[in-house]
Amino acid sequence: MRTTPYWRSLLAVAAICALFVGMSPAVRPVKGAGIVTLTGAGATFPYPLYSRWFSEYNRAHPDVRINYQPIGSGGGIEQVKNRTVDFGASDAPLSDDQLKAMGRPVILIPTVAGAIAMSYNVPNVGTGLRLTPQNIAALYLGTITKWNDPKLTADNPGMKLPNMPITVVHRSDGSGTTFHFTSFLSLVSPEWANKVGHATSVEWPVGIGGKGNDGVAGAIKQAPGAIGYVELAYVKQNNLTYALVKNRDGHWVAPSLAATVLAAAGGAGQMVKTHDVRVSIAYAPGPTNYPIAGFTYLLIPREQTDAVKGKALVGFLWWAIHDGEKDAAQLLYAQAPAAVVKIDEGLVKQVTYQGKALVTP
Repeated sequence: MRTTPYWRSLLAVAAICALFVGMSPAVRPVKGAGIVTLTGAGATFPYPLYSRWFSEYNRAHPDVRINYQPIGSGGGIEQVKNRTVDFGASDAPLSDDQLKAMGRPVILIPTVAGAIAMSYNVPNVGTGLRLTPQNIAALYLGTITKWNDPKLTADNPGMKLPNMPITVVHRSDGSGTTFHFTSFLSLVSPEWANKVGHATSVEWPVGIGGKGNDGVAGAIKQAPGAIGYVELAYVKQNNLTYALVKNRDGHWVAPSLAATVLAAAGGAGQMVKTHDVRVSIAYAPGPTNYPIAGFTYLLIPREQTDAVKGKALVGFLWWAIHDGEKDAAQLLYAQAPAAVVKIDEGLVKQVTYQGKALVTP
């Protein structure tokens, strides 16, 4: 992805700031500010982790409350654009055009990476169904319509797949999970890339929609014969089955924290090399990499319009990229690698009020 001058300068400063990570910056509170309420909205992909972050931060800082609505990445982007929230969240990194359309500089802060599982509800078939990337694309293109299709049974010789119609489930809202999933499909299927492409919302050839990761998970549980893509934490929370997916190196890999950590490490290398946080880790090479994964981002207006809220926001951000990251593994997210934390530190230091940094050395 081509880097704009804005991003070059932003990440160049971030790299310089990273040299001073040994120092503990101070976020000086405004005396007598009372309780500060921050509002945010966006991605459902990281919501299990973010909800814990907001609760834990409030526990440690009772004067700061964070209200977040998990309405999907598309909704989060729009609310930041419309200036109706203090911050947004998106699994899809904003394009150059989207950044320009914001009407003001918005900083993307990568927080964690997560895996997207292929979950299904097939009678008498438990976790472990094997799916090739090409067959996943065929399911969503509508060219595989029965569970006993020869293309599926060939990869699952010890599994009795029924003569049952397949119900494909996808997101009905603008979604960063959809962005990562369709990015994967576009990489593995030229037909998908040409007919559908990748975005937070696409024209689905087949299937039914569910709102949010929880909506897709619920639709899968309720519909025998269903299959859908769901962030791994939701799969575990809902006790859903999940498939092994053949990765780029030809190995069958389950969605897991370990596999996502490896993919995130590769993404960190891309960020450092390209000086751009907007990277894809879908279908990345590596014998143990899970192929459907991606980073998620917080969207932060660079210039804050309220000093009290601005200080509260950067205080939370600094806590999140350090202390908050320690909670990631418990909820099956890959915490930001050290190289990404250094970049994040520099980005948080770019948040200003009346042109002055809110985080000071």
